[in-house]
Amino acid sequence: MTTAADTATIDIADIDKRITFDDAREIMEIDFDGVRLEDSAAVNAFYDRIEERIAGTGQDKWFFLINYRNSHIDVDAWFSYARRGKALNMAHSQGSVRYDASDITRKQISRDAGTANFDPNLFADRESAIARLGTLPSQRVDRSHATATLTADDIRPRIRFDDADTVMEVDFSGVSFENSADVDLVYDIIDELIGPTGRKWYFLINYTDTRIQSGAWVQYAARGKRLNEEWSLGSVRYAPGSETETDIRLRAESQGFRPNIRNTRAEAAERIAEMKKEAAG
Repeated sequence: MTTAADTATIDIADIDKRITFDDAREIMEIDFDGVRLEDSAAVNAFYDRIEERIAGTGQDKWFFLINYRNSHIDVDAWFSYARRGKALNMAHSQGSVRYDASDITRKQISRDAGTANFDPNLFADRESAIARLGTLPSQRVDRSHATATLTADDIRPRIRFDDADTVMEVDFSGVSFENSADVDLVYDIIDELIGPTGRKWYFLINYTDTRIQSGAWVQYAARGKRLNEEWSLGSVRYAPGSETETDIRLRAESQGFRPNIRNTRAEAAERIAEMKKEAAG
């Protein structure tokens, strides 16, 4: 990811300057002015930070105001850009508008999206875009009313420890994380069970038919990262569906971890054995 002025990589501080919140009007503004998104890793880094900043506000829903002036999305970045953008909108947008998109940018986005039906919420100037947002209704609800759809009784039996192999096995098969409350319930239970062991473990995770919905991904990524940093010797995942696997691989690009995805439990166990040998030197 580079700017039009130079080819320096944009770091977190640079990204933060491009994300601002207007609490009174419930608007999150994203400034892509002069940004060139060159590859998938750059896109994921940008969207990771947007999600983190939204989480930090304590509000799930915002109107999105996006400045596309002098921006460019390379072909190699488009898949990730479209997927992460769609997920972000589904989880957190109560209406999105874009402005200052040149004809070149408009044609590129329309062409790369594979459709001529480009989102009509595209304006020549910022004032017109804000005026459009002003006509949209707020969709915010009290977050304190959010409740988990999962239960502790269902989750506890899914977590077991193999002391001999130093493996914590987590069975997420058939589980759908609908919201952040589901994520917190699951990870609170894992924390409760792993804490008293006083040791780190290799994580073996069954993702068969697991779904992590858009509204749960930010919290899922944050809690998973925290758990891994504190308690994991290495994590291996197996049998995710194509949607979940794609999301894991995309986020691994920007968050600096190996996805270690395998098709079967046996293959995942083999990978853990390899990791143990690597750790032993």
